[in-house]
Amino acid sequence: MRMYDIIIKKRNNQPLTNEEIKFIVSGYVNGIIPDYQMSALLMAIYFNGMTDDELAQFTLSMTQSGKIFDLSHISKPKVDKHSTGGVGDGVSLSLAPLVASCDVAVPMISGRGLGHTGGTLDKLESIPGFTVNLSDKEFFEQLDNIGVVIAGQTDDLVPADKKIYALRDTTATVDSIPLIAASIMSKKLAEGTDALLLDVKTGNGAFMENYNDAVSLAKTMVKIGKDCGKKMLALITDMNQPLGEYIGNALEVYQAIKILKNEGPKDITELVIYESAKMLILAGVEKNFDTAKNRIISNLTSGKGLEKFKKLIEVQKGNPKIVDNPELLPQAQYCEPVTSTISGFVSHIDTKAIGFACCILGAGREKITDRIDHSVGLRIVKKLGDYVHTGEPIVYIYYNDKTKFEKAKNLILSSFSITEQKLGKQINLVYEEIS
Repeated sequence: MRMYDIIIKKRNNQPLTNEEIKFIVSGYVNGIIPDYQMSALLMAIYFNGMTDDELAQFTLSMTQSGKIFDLSHISKPKVDKHSTGGVGDGVSLSLAPLVASCDVAVPMISGRGLGHTGGTLDKLESIPGFTVNLSDKEFFEQLDNIGVVIAGQTDDLVPADKKIYALRDTTATVDSIPLIAASIMSKKLAEGTDALLLDVKTGNGAFMENYNDAVSLAKTMVKIGKDCGKKMLALITDMNQPLGEYIGNALEVYQAIKILKNEGPKDITELVIYESAKMLILAGVEKNFDTAKNRIISNLTSGKGLEKFKKLIEVQKGNPKIVDNPELLPQAQYCEPVTSTISGFVSHIDTKAIGFACCILGAGREKITDRIDHSVGLRIVKKLGDYVHTGEPIVYIYYNDKTKFEKAKNLILSSFSITEQKLGKQINLVYEEIS
């Protein structure tokens, strides 16, 4: 079997056999297949796609390229959630401990931010002392003891994905539905959970800007999961404006604390409650949405979710005192408003540009090697449909570098469209459910 022949076959849009796909994944992981040949194959997949059978085998081969977690010793039902990423999407920070407070185990393998989107691991690392690098033994023991863990991908968990993703990132093949689906689902299958909730973002701040592309990705991932015996649900959610009020690492941890104190912004709190309730149903601990939602709200208002978050921080070597004293989180030196130059209604927000403005400040990274400034970020005070007066703040910028502040400010000003007419269409948090 030769990689050259496989590339020609895929270039000509002929389906690959299971044996060929196994050869590709194992050969690339073991260094037998060089980057330039794998790049050619990825580009052929980008243009020609994959059949259902190809994608199933590709995902399975990636999953089996390393260790697969066995969580059978955990007696509680095990459910995870994955978001395709957006701007201000810090849902996992409050959702994971809130769901875990309802006698459900939440093993969450998370990632870092890249481009205009933030990463859960970067946000958690803004907590002094917090470690995201856990051994398998530490991961299992923590999940068994407190029911929740949020950690990074270990070297031996789906090594094929790590290597292939790095190549996709440099060969302009990231935004391929089958490649995205295989990347996400291989990691989630290797986690060993019983069920998975997918939050697939759509809109101008999402990777899947086009609604139909988001639906296609969701259906593809749901099918992969169900074919592998997992309970699956995908939500198509809005990313035409930043989610919540704060964007940035320490700022989003602060917001998560506010959510768990039932003092958070309305939109992200509503989404946290909605998705948490859906996870309880997937886990089988609640049978209908109303009872699941009431249970989540009860644990939110009673402080059980907040206590679980504090315990999560403590066990992963972070400083739990940040829950009661958020000023212990990294603090930016300066905070200045960006004010509107005209009066009117906010009719459009270039959400991706807002994300990039945050990156300019140092909150994100353009390259995986870039260092993060955990203290900087944005506070969004005007959202779609809001009225703003001339000279009124639309965003507050938390910064440490004046030059970066000016660049971010100019980008933010150009990101907001303010018109005389109020936005006519309805803004939905959740558009559709796919199961």
